[in-house]
Amino acid sequence: MSPSDQDLPLELPPKSPSELLSTAPTENAVTNAELQQQIVLARQAYEQMTQAALADLEQRRQNLKVSIEQLERKRDRIQAEIAQSFAGSSQEIAMRIQGFKDYLVGSLQDLVVIAEEIEFSEPMPLPEPPKPIVIEPVATIPSAQFREPAYQSNARRIRDLLNQYQTAPDYYGPPWQVRRTLEQVHVDKTREWFLEQGGRGTLKSTGNSRLQNVLIGTTAISVLRSLYGDYLRVLILANTPERLGDWRRGLQDCLGLERSDFGPNGGVILFEEAEPMALKAERIMADRDMPFIILDDSEGLVSLALLQYPIWLAFAPEVAQYNTDYRY
Repeated sequence: MSPSDQDLPLELPPKSPSELLSTAPTENAVTNAELQQQIVLARQAYEQMTQAALADLEQRRQNLKVSIEQLERKRDRIQAEIAQSFAGSSQEIAMRIQGFKDYLVGSLQDLVVIAEEIEFSEPMPLPEPPKPIVIEPVATIPSAQFREPAYQSNARRIRDLLNQYQTAPDYYGPPWQVRRTLEQVHVDKTREWFLEQGGRGTLKSTGNSRLQNVLIGTTAISVLRSLYGDYLRVLILANTPERLGDWRRGLQDCLGLERSDFGPNGGVILFEEAEPMALKAERIMADRDMPFIILDDSEGLVSLALLQYPIWLAFAPEVAQYNTDYRY
């Protein structure tokens, strides 16, 4: 054997399939042993809990018994005072006796209530044998890109949905689908936000009515819901409860949403402050969902923390109210 051969590490032959399968019973035995150990620990914990409850009840009974003995001695002393007292103090003594009687009856009733409150649970059922764990592939959501020509499939889908909402509105359609007639201005502004601004930009408020902004926002929500499904989480920021109420009523009326669709765990979350909204959007992204941020035109100050997320729509106020300040 040459020196170079002596320096090489020895390689063991690979195990055959039969040898690999022979290790399976050992793993099952270990699993059954762990299961038996868990059962024994559960029974011991149950017995300890029962003993502790009985000891606590016994201690309360002893304490109450001592209190009753003290009250009985006090009763005997009062009776002795009655025998030695004159007629003018009989009423006071009678009141003291009645108070003792009431206290004694109340103590006995407390003891009965305590005894009835102690419930002995039934023996814990044996746990079922562990089931094999099936690892499912993690679902992925589409990318938040709508510009043409790089993302023509999304752009074509958006155009088709907007055309359907305008030409063939379904007033009794499923929730999250627009149930109102859209005018050309609503379709144009929504198309501009999707296809020209890429789902991240500002639209000037339409007219003097905030309901026009709500209608444009609900149209964008309906399109995004068709693209992302349950992954979409809508976050709306307005600086007054009245404006948030307008958005809530508008979403219920235009999209057919219910009370359960609103709230921290629902599809729509309403905010009056930008900081908690940014924290919620960060948690939604961590859960692999898609936040859609809508800023009402009442927000003169825009938080830069909200502009880092993939999809956001801000309604610009009138020129006289416009403010270019930013919050960091």
